[in-house]
Amino acid sequence: MRQENLSRRLAACLSALILVGGCDTAPGQTREIRPGIEVLLADSAHLVSERRVGLVTNQTGVSHGGVSDVEVLLENGVQLVAIFSPEHGFRGNLDEANIGHTTDSATGLPIYSLYGEQREPTPEMLGQIDVLLFDLQDIGARTYTYISTILYAMRAAAAVGGGLDVVVLDRPNPLGGELVQGPVLDTTFATYVGMLPVPLRHGMTMGELALLGNDVLGIGVDLTVVPANGWTRGIWFDSTGLPWIRPSPNMPNLESATHYPGIVIFEATNLSVGRGTPIAFQVLGAPWLRPAEVAALIGEQPGVTIYDTSIMPHDAPDRKYSGVTIPALQFRVTDRSTYDPTHLMVRLLTAIKQVHPDSFAVTSTRGFDRLAGSDQLRLALEGGRSADEIIASWEDGLAEFKGVRERYLIYR
Repeated sequence: MRQENLSRRLAACLSALILVGGCDTAPGQTREIRPGIEVLLADSAHLVSERRVGLVTNQTGVSHGGVSDVEVLLENGVQLVAIFSPEHGFRGNLDEANIGHTTDSATGLPIYSLYGEQREPTPEMLGQIDVLLFDLQDIGARTYTYISTILYAMRAAAAVGGGLDVVVLDRPNPLGGELVQGPVLDTTFATYVGMLPVPLRHGMTMGELALLGNDVLGIGVDLTVVPANGWTRGIWFDSTGLPWIRPSPNMPNLESATHYPGIVIFEATNLSVGRGTPIAFQVLGAPWLRPAEVAALIGEQPGVTIYDTSIMPHDAPDRKYSGVTIPALQFRVTDRSTYDPTHLMVRLLTAIKQVHPDSFAVTSTRGFDRLAGSDQLRLALEGGRSADEIIASWEDGLAEFKGVRERYLIYR
């Protein structure tokens, strides 16, 4: 680990320890968490004072009262000169593979898309700023592009040099920061959908992931993390007092986000995950699915209830069964402390494959492997390995990751 990065991390940890106090909050109780944007202006304004600022953000970059970062920065006299947007655009309402640059109608500021012809800011874009801020709400799963957007931009900032500072304005991991679950990514399978050697559910914040990525990817940028005030690892999003703003069009609520680290794998199969319905990632459906048989084969699972339903996707962005009523399984979390969506995913895969050997299919081998983080899950399924055997094969990787993760944790 580079000494300067270690110093930065320890400074961030110290700041977090000063700001964070008290015990964890139980579900149903609320603590007032202040996101990094507010901490920046309250006690770290020197990072942006009299400097030209670029901001990587979207609709989730808001104060605890729901005011956008752009408005907050401008109202506080910060010289904001450029906005950069990730997948789904600045407003978070686009489901397109190529999003172009535009202008913010409210401020006249340029919005440079980092999900279009280029995935990282150009030297020309970075040449007009002195400090690059990041504020994006993650959902706690490896298979999400927002951390890749940050890492690509960090790499671009390191390449231009010249004293350009990078600052992550941190936010809580909505799934809490204690549980670590699922297979760890093999870096030979790294893509924009997953770049870091972390499990499907990593239990880290964006700031912590940026610190890890800065080291393990050898980026070496001058990085500062401004922590979220009041958050500790046991706090889930619905106890933060922060507004839930859809991080992406098909992430309607915390229930969906909780299932997502496992159910996302089915995006690369011929089952619908409920895109085009109000309960995306809380369901699995297909015209040929016999839900009762699959559920009976799986049996009771810790922390989750599984039951039969039906869904009708409308204008589904994945083009699966739009306008068709299909049988489905629906999942409801009953105990967050024992529920493992990655275990459920494997048990669903093996059961559906057993009940529907002639119907179930992986529709994209490459897509399945990049979501799983390697080809091992797919090959294990093809080889007829049991769910227990597959889950056991993850343990060594998870144990090793937990040791690595400790070096980058800001919050306790």
